[in-house]
Amino acid sequence: MDAKKMQEMIGSGRPKVAIIDNNTLAIIGLKNLLQQVMPIMEVKSFYSFNEFKESNVDHFFHYFVSMNIVLENRAFFLDRQRKTVVLTTSNNPNSQLSGFHCISANTSEEQLVKRLLELAQFGHAGGRNLPKMQEKHVSKQLSDREIEVLSLVAQGKINKEIADILNIGLTTVITHRKNIQEKLGLKSVSALTIYAVMHGYVDINKI
Repeated sequence: MDAKKMQEMIGSGRPKVAIIDNNTLAIIGLKNLLQQVMPIMEVKSFYSFNEFKESNVDHFFHYFVSMNIVLENRAFFLDRQRKTVVLTTSNNPNSQLSGFHCISANTSEEQLVKRLLELAQFGHAGGRNLPKMQEKHVSKQLSDREIEVLSLVAQGKINKEIADILNIGLTTVITHRKNIQEKLGLKSVSALTIYAVMHGYVDINKI
């Protein structure tokens, strides 16, 4: 995508991602995760294809669409295959749509986060094709030790394991985690994992 096309899609605001699904709970959950994985994106929700079509559809960077809506409007999404991510309820690769990126919603939050991160890295490795984060989304700088602790948290290590690996006290680990959470404004392990992967502090294959 060239710079001119990207600027047309962004316009004067933040780049946009669309979720098209008639399941309200699915939309709420996915929207929350997407806003963590891609904080520079504005996530728009649509509960039907017709509602989505009334918007400026080609100004969205990506579409996250339920399987039934893709099947009912296959020609439209085939023309926009690279933008489309199909939301499925099956973990069986044989039941997913050929040629599309697919994400199963019938999985744990950890696995769903990992899959979203994989898609983000595949499509925008190193931030490629994405505009720089707005100033309000740039977090306070972490110290080298805090980055080490964050990386181990993202890898699923508990406080005692982190203390042993870094050869520091358990209380020190707890203090570092508190400081990291306060600096980043992130509380959950999933949110910290997303931050660590997106900033290159941990390889996604290690989480």
